[in-house]
Amino acid sequence: MSADPEVAVEFDDAVALVTIRREKELNELSSAVLGELLDLAEQLEERRELRAAIVTGAGAKAFVAGADIGEMQAMGMDEAERLSTRATALGRTIERSRLVWIAAVNGFALGGGCELAMCCDFIYAARSAVFGQPEVKLAVIPGFGGTQRLARRVGIGKAKELILTGDSISADEAARIGLADAVFAPEELLDKAKDAARRIAANGPLAVAEAKRVIQQGWNLPLEEALALESDAFAGLFTTADQREGMAAFLGKRRAEFRGK
Repeated sequence: MSADPEVAVEFDDAVALVTIRREKELNELSSAVLGELLDLAEQLEERRELRAAIVTGAGAKAFVAGADIGEMQAMGMDEAERLSTRATALGRTIERSRLVWIAAVNGFALGGGCELAMCCDFIYAARSAVFGQPEVKLAVIPGFGGTQRLARRVGIGKAKELILTGDSISADEAARIGLADAVFAPEELLDKAKDAARRIAANGPLAVAEAKRVIQQGWNLPLEEALALESDAFAGLFTTADQREGMAAFLGKRRAEFRGK
């Protein structure tokens, strides 16, 4: 990372809080910030004590208001492809992570910000948040996964409506259509995200990681293939010490002590 990183991380036991710190620029995603986020996501994966990560934006106005338009305006085709490739790598790293990633959307989540949120396993939003994919208003299209992830979240018709109009929607509307998973008062948002992360962290870590993997991989498979994927993962967990501990703790009416083994 750079000497003055624009992405900060704090640790609370098994939970990492990742904050994009470009408040004056409404936390826009520059190529440098994307690089920092990708590096950090890979580093968090190696910290075996971690179970979940929360990503949010500095300040009260924006989660991420979009990509850095000042930087993109001067780009040619090759530079734009490199930017999209870097953002795609970040999204796939988050989706394939053993950690559960929660987007705590505290304000504008437009363009690249909406796309970053959709990479996460679920999205909590402040009631003041605003979502949208306004790229067509700049004569381009979403390039960080928006055309694909939005359709998978809200359906192809609603995704076309939002992307082709470039319109923005409120947090409540985002929750209604399935883009956001829960909406909270702004002052409650981070506490709610942390509470969810801690509850996830208390569960069997191998089971959580396998559940995430099976859901992610099975989403676009034919049902029979997806069910076979689930069955294999279910059976495989019966080879783990955590499975034995979890069931023994349940039967013994005590709290389980999972070790990720």
